[in-house]
Amino acid sequence: MRVLVIGGAGFIGRHLVGRLVAQGHVVHVPTRQYKRGRELMVHPTVTVMQADVHDEATLDRLVSGCDVVVNLVGILHSRGGDPFGPDFDRAHVQLPKRIAQACRRAETPRFIHISALGADAQGPSGYLRSKAAGEVAIKEAYTDAEHESYTIFRPSVVFGPQDQFMNMFAGLAKYLPILPMAGAYAKMQPVYVSDVTDAILNVIKAPFALNQTFELAGPRVYTLGELVKLAALWSGHPRMVLNLPMSLGRLQAFAFELLPGEPLLSRDNLASLTKDNVAALPMDPRLGVVPTPLESVAPIYLAPAT
Repeated sequence: MRVLVIGGAGFIGRHLVGRLVAQGHVVHVPTRQYKRGRELMVHPTVTVMQADVHDEATLDRLVSGCDVVVNLVGILHSRGGDPFGPDFDRAHVQLPKRIAQACRRAETPRFIHISALGADAQGPSGYLRSKAAGEVAIKEAYTDAEHESYTIFRPSVVFGPQDQFMNMFAGLAKYLPILPMAGAYAKMQPVYVSDVTDAILNVIKAPFALNQTFELAGPRVYTLGELVKLAALWSGHPRMVLNLPMSLGRLQAFAFELLPGEPLLSRDNLASLTKDNVAALPMDPRLGVVPTPLESVAPIYLAPAT
């Protein structure tokens, strides 16, 4: 099959592209900066191209002739706005809408979209509200479709080699004697990146997944503080976590937002932590995925180099 992976140069994308190639698929990966997808070019059936996926004509050209389109695009930060900022709107709402419409025009057999666990139009953060709006935009694009051909996944925070979650906390532990943070008691259910890619691969041809939304979460619920302690311990730098009041956390996040580049933490990120990131039910058995425990994987890739 010919598969278009939008956002394929990112963390989940790199894992997914490798798995698709191993199964014999031809994969196309558009990216804003050609150099970001350079490491994917070692795969013989991968084509990396510089393209603006927000441009409708470009998107039509990319989608044309594809059997499957996967959208992995997601951002963690945006300028402010109500109900969400313009950057969230562009990446999480307008782009999925345009992709769905392009798939409709091209009669693409399957569109797979990655949303987020906890996506909610009334959610506490612009991130969660925009993710919910993106799901609505996709469903509206298929409202009058003769055959529904989209599948939406809602993963919890995703861990695995080269993640920006457990690795970030391990990196902080290396330099800070104590890890101060707000929202340490927030609950989350991290899911292994290979489990996410397995779920995507297993629904590509599955009729049961048409017009469906699936939650993806790991086998155990942790507090954020527990995860930070584990990341520090497994990376060889055990640390104490100091739970800050949300008022101090917001000041801390505001200070990070003033620094150049992507902030380590934003006030919107903190707002997301006020809602537990936990699945309502165990992973749907039809997906054919047995959730991988964090403890069986993270200590290996977080272990200090010897």
